[in-house]
Amino acid sequence: MTDTSVLAPANAVAPETISTFDSAAPSQPQADTSAPSAFASLGLALELQHAVRDLGYVQPTAVQLKTIPLALPGAEGTPSSTKFNDLMVSSQTGSGKTAAFLLPVLHTLLRQQAEQIEAERAEWELRAAQAQERGEPAPKRAKRKDPTNPRHFKAAVPGALVLCPTRELAQQVANDAIDLVRHCRGLRIANVVGGMPYQLQIAKLQNANLVVATPGRLLDLQRSMQIKLDQVQFLVVDEADRMLDLGFSDDLAEINQLTIERKQTMMFSATFAPRIQQLAARVMREPQRVTIDNPQEKHANIKQVLFWADNAHHKRKLLDHWLRDASINQAIVFASTQIECDGLAGDLQQEGFNAVALHGALSQGLRNRRLMALRNGQVQILVATDVAARGIDVPTITHVFNYGLPMKAEDYTHRIGRTGRAGRDGLAVTFAEFRDRRRIFDIEAYTRQHFKSDVLPGLEPRQRFPEAKPGTGASFGGRGKHFNERPAARSDRGFGDRSAPPAGRGRRAPGVDGYANVSRELGFGGHQNASHAGERRNFARTDAAPRPGPAARPGHAKPGNTGRGFVPKGAKARPGR
Repeated sequence: MTDTSVLAPANAVAPETISTFDSAAPSQPQADTSAPSAFASLGLALELQHAVRDLGYVQPTAVQLKTIPLALPGAEGTPSSTKFNDLMVSSQTGSGKTAAFLLPVLHTLLRQQAEQIEAERAEWELRAAQAQERGEPAPKRAKRKDPTNPRHFKAAVPGALVLCPTRELAQQVANDAIDLVRHCRGLRIANVVGGMPYQLQIAKLQNANLVVATPGRLLDLQRSMQIKLDQVQFLVVDEADRMLDLGFSDDLAEINQLTIERKQTMMFSATFAPRIQQLAARVMREPQRVTIDNPQEKHANIKQVLFWADNAHHKRKLLDHWLRDASINQAIVFASTQIECDGLAGDLQQEGFNAVALHGALSQGLRNRRLMALRNGQVQILVATDVAARGIDVPTITHVFNYGLPMKAEDYTHRIGRTGRAGRDGLAVTFAEFRDRRRIFDIEAYTRQHFKSDVLPGLEPRQRFPEAKPGTGASFGGRGKHFNERPAARSDRGFGDRSAPPAGRGRRAPGVDGYANVSRELGFGGHQNASHAGERRNFARTDAAPRPGPAARPGHAKPGNTGRGFVPKGAKARPGR
């Protein structure tokens, strides 16, 4: 949580503080004139324009150009300036989605805060005038109470709520919001995630205007009456597809009921899958859709390459070769499991690499420290599971290595999106064994892109690996074999040939390319007619020795019948049968 303030317009502060910022007020339009920004044309507040300029962003991205005007009050399609559009936005990772929903929400909160301050000032002036008419002293202004004092505690009532599926993503969004309110007076940002002390988060929630949270911890605080959600005006669901994957559908339904009086709902997802549309139908009112660069479109600034490995040892050598590349500034190595993540990070540390592990089994404090070390450049290689596939925005990450393939094909796009951020170039390297071919084909089918396999001199694979071709069934079916390459049917066995034994009802005789009828050999099926029995006998080798059965007792077995378990009619069964 933060409460940073540097600049504010005159109408956005209390009367007693106007003189403090009067000297800075004339310089604001001059700075804007000397360095014009394209964000000014979006109608954003002046404080937000200054913050964006300080962060080094001059030109909005495509998703920001389309989303921000629709998200602002009084946008096209709304009947009045007090109405808001519900939005469903789909865009690639790293395209600026976070600022696309933070900027309009913060702009509206700033405008409402200015109106509230103006109303409070007008009310105080009216009371002062009435007191002067009665000859009484002017009323005193209310002092700001210390929110950390337990005597002054009251439940937080935020005006905006941003839901994220993972802790790392929630922390990243909160940090971005803090950077954007650096010039805003009185706007407070709170981050609520699991794994952190309750008392610390409760203290930070006091007077918070925007809360970025994960659903589980948010509902825990709501049930303990530490936060009230009935005054939430703006609800943003970030990474809605991942939210459903992690099983937060019931939590989203509960939060939807707690914030039922909200004015606007925005949902950001990688795709508009049917389940996302069903969720939108429950929580949104006639949403407008914005689609920018769906996951099937190739990342133009990220080079993707595939290396086939014979086994785990070969794959480990390929990774070691790549990690010694001098062009690597910082890199993320993705593993499939937590055990693989810890083991790989330990091996890299023993070999002299500056590497740490990050996965869901670590404590939240340790995860925060390692992410902070990565952002500060103290760690060069982060070995992580898919918990880091979303929410890590470090511009200095130049390489992403898929040492273990993701369980879901769509997670691949989020993984490689950790590099090539904000228009920079990046490299995504994937290592796969022969057993991983199905996942490779699934990724190709989801992204509709063909992997270009490559080899390193001296580390070439010895096996021959499948090569999926674009536009064929292999690229989209995941079978690893083209339809035309399937083995032809046997010429001696057609669809209408009754002489072919059904699958599972016969077995091959030793060394014979044919079937021997097991039932006939074991002495069963004597009731069948001779024609069928003769057809089945033709499939057995005449020179093949019959399978020996148990010795028949004298006087009870018919001559020539050595089948096991055969008892003539009227004979006594063996003892124990």
